[in-house]
Amino acid sequence: MSVINVGQAVVLGAVEGVTEFLPVSSTGHLKITEGLMGIPVDDTAVVGFSAVIQVGAIAAVLVYFFKDIVRIVSAWGRGLVDKEERYHHDYKFAWWVIAATIPIVVVGLAAKPLIAGPLASLWVVAASLIVGSGVMWVADQRGRHKRGEDDTGFKDAMLVGSSQILALLFPGFSRSGATMSTALLLDLDRVAATRLSFFLGIPALTGAGIYELKDALGTGVGAAPLAAGTVVSFVVAYASIAWLLKYVAKHNFNAFVIYRIIVGVLLLGLLSVGAISG
Repeated sequence: MSVINVGQAVVLGAVEGVTEFLPVSSTGHLKITEGLMGIPVDDTAVVGFSAVIQVGAIAAVLVYFFKDIVRIVSAWGRGLVDKEERYHHDYKFAWWVIAATIPIVVVGLAAKPLIAGPLASLWVVAASLIVGSGVMWVADQRGRHKRGEDDTGFKDAMLVGSSQILALLFPGFSRSGATMSTALLLDLDRVAATRLSFFLGIPALTGAGIYELKDALGTGVGAAPLAAGTVVSFVVAYASIAWLLKYVAKHNFNAFVIYRIIVGVLLLGLLSVGAISG
């Protein structure tokens, strides 16, 4: 019997799609939802399932930013054969994304037993939600929001890309929250910080989904739940991306900060009284 049924997969796919690119922690929300539904959050198959349905969300990014991605990849391809093209920002940006993905890959492989084990605890999620909120608030307040996407450089990409490690090690911190906060501290404006977060997340999350596929298929999750969760994740994530880009153009991150604190405190309360298992 599958550890996750189709109905549960649809719910988890919707949660993944809504939260993957919002700075509220998709991993944290998935683990909370799994806990409320009685699904073992530290089960290898469940961890694998969560990584695979992320591919649906990543597919939404690929579709939403298709023209940008084609432009960047084309510039990178031209630069490989034409020296003059190597001065183009898009060519350099493609290499920066590749380089910025290396740290999270190295840490992800080295710390996999920890990530899938002790750090998968809901207690860690609750603490990370609250601590990450403080980091996000400070970053939004201190950032000068004066640099656009065209002003980014190698240092920006490496620092923002490496910050994904925080979310990898501490589910609840939020990959989007970590990358956006780092970008804001580097004085990028909110839209540029959000778009950079999207682009840097593509290789890392896609790689994680492919790497975990064998565990999700081979240890208790069937093809039907995987397909359902991934499709729902794609549809919901596409709508979430469109909304977020419009939102950050006119608003600060205070609403996300407050929401994260509320969820973190509620989760601590539920864990303390034994309403859900950590």
